[in-house]
Amino acid sequence: MSKRILLISAFILGYFFTYAQNVGSSPEYIKALTSEWKGERFADGRPKVSDAILDRLKKISIEEAWGVLRNKGFQNQFEGDWTIINPDEAMTGRVVTAQYMPLRPDLEKQVKEQGKIENRAQKGGTNSWPIDILTTGDVYVADAYGKIADGTLIGDNLGNSIYAKSQRGVVFYGSVRDQEGLSEIKGFNGWIKGADPSYIQQMMLTSINAPIRVGRATVLPGDIVLAKKYGVIFIPAYLVEDLVLTSEVTALRDEFGHQRLREKKYLAGQIDSQWTEEIKKDFLDWLNKYPGKLPMTKTELDNYLKDRNY
Repeated sequence: MSKRILLISAFILGYFFTYAQNVGSSPEYIKALTSEWKGERFADGRPKVSDAILDRLKKISIEEAWGVLRNKGFQNQFEGDWTIINPDEAMTGRVVTAQYMPLRPDLEKQVKEQGKIENRAQKGGTNSWPIDILTTGDVYVADAYGKIADGTLIGDNLGNSIYAKSQRGVVFYGSVRDQEGLSEIKGFNGWIKGADPSYIQQMMLTSINAPIRVGRATVLPGDIVLAKKYGVIFIPAYLVEDLVLTSEVTALRDEFGHQRLREKKYLAGQIDSQWTEEIKKDFLDWLNKYPGKLPMTKTELDNYLKDRNY
């Protein structure tokens, strides 16, 4: 009889833990969300895009990245109209997502109870929980539903913690406080919808590393963010390497085209339409004599151009 009770109890507990709503997504769920990624992953399941690709991505324009994503069917990955803490600095990184909602006491109680089970910090607000899991190269991306007054997710104390852990910054569809103090954290940057001197009130964290909406964009944990003064693009991890290379080649084509137009070697219509064999050969010769350092390896470039009809 006691064995039967133990089995029933184990079943009930198993059912509870299977269907309880976690605050942080499981590695299995994140892997399912990002199943197209075939490379290395972090312990939490997020794709581990290389630092080298993140560095190269910084030089890609918003328009180039947007164009590649649109051509691949991703039409909802851009959001503009930001207040930027250091607007002349670009930022790239691996996304950690957080979802905030207007406060509802019964749901907040469940979130905090689940936070205990997940061994999350019990002192301070739940808005510190996403910061606790950041690692180098991460960007903290939050949907705070555009709340400005009483919606400030961080001040300069949490900003220092974010930078210490990630060497990056934040993208908040919401607000911050202590903007002046945040601007003084060397290397930190933030794309926000506003700033206010108030403290966070009447809002709550509901999830970490689940899909979120940031304005016009749908964002998944492990996406790669490209943030510039001209807007923010969220890139699926499995597309970022191809996007970088495609954008780099596009930039080289543009540089070549602009130079030849200034030299009056070709007409604008010739450069803006499909290139003739003469222009293609001229472009390849120009690449071979390129005066600076190419952003990609010669092997990458040759493989990319091999079957292109440009």
